[in-house]
Amino acid sequence: MTDRVTTMSNDAEAKAKQVRLLLYLWDMGGSDVSKGELTKRLKRKKETAADYQDSYQQLEEDGAIARSRYKVSLVQPKGLQMLEAGLKSEAFEFESQIGARTANALLKWIREQAMSAGTVGDGAVAAQKTGESAIASYDQFKQVALDVYDQLNRDYNLDDLVPIYRIRRTIGDRVSRSQFNDWMLEMQANDILQLQGGSVEDSAPDKIEDSITTELDGLRCYARRLTS
Repeated sequence: MTDRVTTMSNDAEAKAKQVRLLLYLWDMGGSDVSKGELTKRLKRKKETAADYQDSYQQLEEDGAIARSRYKVSLVQPKGLQMLEAGLKSEAFEFESQIGARTANALLKWIREQAMSAGTVGDGAVAAQKTGESAIASYDQFKQVALDVYDQLNRDYNLDDLVPIYRIRRTIGDRVSRSQFNDWMLEMQANDILQLQGGSVEDSAPDKIEDSITTELDGLRCYARRLTS
């Protein structure tokens, strides 16, 4: 009986670590977050970075996060769905008194959820965050892609050169990988976007995979908007 209780307690602690990791990752911007900074925020007294390796590995296996050697990103919508489910779970609770930074992250989450449930000005991006609606046509994809491009360009000061992998990950599974590639190339053919070569920061294999490669043009890692 004692062993069973201990196992249940360990499982609950593991889930709590994963929820906290997802919450802090989301609060820190969700994309290309420094793994060292995230782990530093996660660690409590007497904990080390090694205490969170299982959490990173499990969330990556579940498709909630993507990571390279030094960076971590939230995979949408899976990561957001797991975060929401974890925060709603009655089994989840903070094990000690939380600081203002964590409390503010929770407030930010609650406010954004309330906003998404109501009428939001940027409708396409808000709908994308809920992970509810699939993209059914090129015209719909074009509008969502441009909204995402503008949002990323603005929020991360990307100087009109937005990494394709960021666009893909933000849109998430609202569209298949092959359809994303086809429609991005169609936007280029229609002089809406210019897809440019080069390489992603830190040359991470997962980011290169989430870029676009064609037989004719090779690897394309960035998008530049040609229309206003």
